[in-house]
Amino acid sequence: MHVLQISWEYPPHIVGGLGRHVADLAPALTDHEVKVTLITPQLRGGVTFEQQDRLAVCRVAITPIDSDDFPTLVYHAGRQLEQAAQSLFPGGRPDLIHVHDWLTAEVGIALKHLWRVPLIATIHATERGRGRGNINGYQSQRINDLEWRLTYEAWRVIVCSHFMARQIRDYFTTPPDKIDVISNGVHIPPQPFVTPAEWVAFRRRFAADNEALVIFVGRLVYEKGVHILLEAWPRVVTEMPARLVVAGTGSASDELKGRAAALGVPVEFLGFISDEDRDRLYAVGDVAVFPSLYEPFGIVALEAFAAGCPVIVSDAGGLAEVVQHELNGLVVPAGDVGALANALLVSLRSPADSRLRAARGAALARAYYTWNRIAGEVKAVYDRVWTEWKAVAWGKEMIRRA
Repeated sequence: MHVLQISWEYPPHIVGGLGRHVADLAPALTDHEVKVTLITPQLRGGVTFEQQDRLAVCRVAITPIDSDDFPTLVYHAGRQLEQAAQSLFPGGRPDLIHVHDWLTAEVGIALKHLWRVPLIATIHATERGRGRGNINGYQSQRINDLEWRLTYEAWRVIVCSHFMARQIRDYFTTPPDKIDVISNGVHIPPQPFVTPAEWVAFRRRFAADNEALVIFVGRLVYEKGVHILLEAWPRVVTEMPARLVVAGTGSASDELKGRAAALGVPVEFLGFISDEDRDRLYAVGDVAVFPSLYEPFGIVALEAFAAGCPVIVSDAGGLAEVVQHELNGLVVPAGDVGALANALLVSLRSPADSRLRAARGAALARAYYTWNRIAGEVKAVYDRVWTEWKAVAWGKEMIRRA
């Protein structure tokens, strides 16, 4: 089976969970006898074309246009991705098309009708969800409309959590039997420190030996709830010595730094960090906190699990499907400053209990959230769609021509 995947993000261009998902899923599919050709915009470098075993990656250089309207920029880039896809299949076609989110919806839909092959869509998040149920302006409406159209045109829709399945049903009236829930996954990182001395030296870059170390890693945008963490932090530091480290970039960065300064509490903003430094932070942290207001899945919690770090999360979206309260982490109501402060103090004051929860989280990550299992479930969706397609007019026509 030959599948064309189209994604706005792929290394080295990764903004959030979508890019990490595609980067892990594509090679994992090749272990399930799927040949994958992946097309992506060349937005942050990377070679134009690379081939490794059954995975080919084509990064398309996008001719810039003079516009501040992001959906218009995406549409313009999409036409170039569409042309590149046709050039990769001269006189032929892939068996299936698999796109990720609204950013590549129009490309996938156009190629679906050109080649008369099935389209599969993975929806990683929704515009209305990011707006907490609201459509905020013209651009937001255009994105929401594209999301609806993608769910309509797709043969099947894949989402990463039951929370997302409910959103797709509610926002777009997508039939429930058209939706497949397949979780995200995580790789278990190697031990980041060779010796205890290295562990100590790295930790002392952020906190003294008598101070607790609290970590946030993620995009600095409103829906990630970092402002809730900042509001909870003064209570924590008045009751015990502790340090807060915030790693990531985003549109709310300056606002969050200003709020931390106004609260008069020391917070270290690291900006962008590598995956290696992220794993080192989790390895030395006493707790990782993800107080999201909207979270389709919460791959950050899995990454903390995989590194053996205790976690506290909000009950927003898919996070509560990954973290079970008092079993493998602590869960607090989204947006509740007081509950988050209480959970931080509970976790930091009882390190043995926190580490026990972390061990359960690590075991779950190793046993269940594997990319091999996830790729197998995606392949099962491919097989189902391929079988159904062969039984309808498009499939019968193509089989007859072959």
